[in-house]
Amino acid sequence: METAPLSPVVRPLTETDLPRLIELNTASVPAVNLIDEEEMRALVASAGLAAGVVDPAHPELVLGFVLALPPGLDYQSENYRWFSARGDRFLYVDRIVVADGHRSSGFGALLYDAVFLAAAEAGSTEVDCEVNVEPPNPGSMAFHGRLGFEEVGRQATKGGEVVVALLARPLIH
Repeated sequence: METAPLSPVVRPLTETDLPRLIELNTASVPAVNLIDEEEMRALVASAGLAAGVVDPAHPELVLGFVLALPPGLDYQSENYRWFSARGDRFLYVDRIVVADGHRSSGFGALLYDAVFLAAAEAGSTEVDCEVNVEPPNPGSMAFHGRLGFEEVGRQATKGGEVVVALLARPLIH
């Protein structure tokens, strides 16, 4: 018997999703930094967009998520602060994670569609993010390039152990 193809949907994240978000985040290190439940809870609470992609048949199981932050937060991320110094009309993608086994399934693009919509609705002029270049993450660089992101800077973070490409995608209003 054939299974029907997955028709993923994006939904807001809730408090009950936190254990799954930690699980997905931890499995994606070093592409994202390791954080605990308290830090994840704070990020979800301050996010301009906290969304997960799910299978409608199992809406409780998050298969990927995005946390995008508005300007003006007291957030100590070196990368967020770099973009904050550039301006105040952005939406910053702090992390986007897709579960192993579901990458290259269109989930990342679906989550970014939600980011671009939220940014436009908030009056942002661009969406910002960073991708590791040391240690390298060529898959993510290629993915972001396909979405229209361009490198606008580079910086060493975490005491020089990580180098990131700072990426921006202008929004057309």
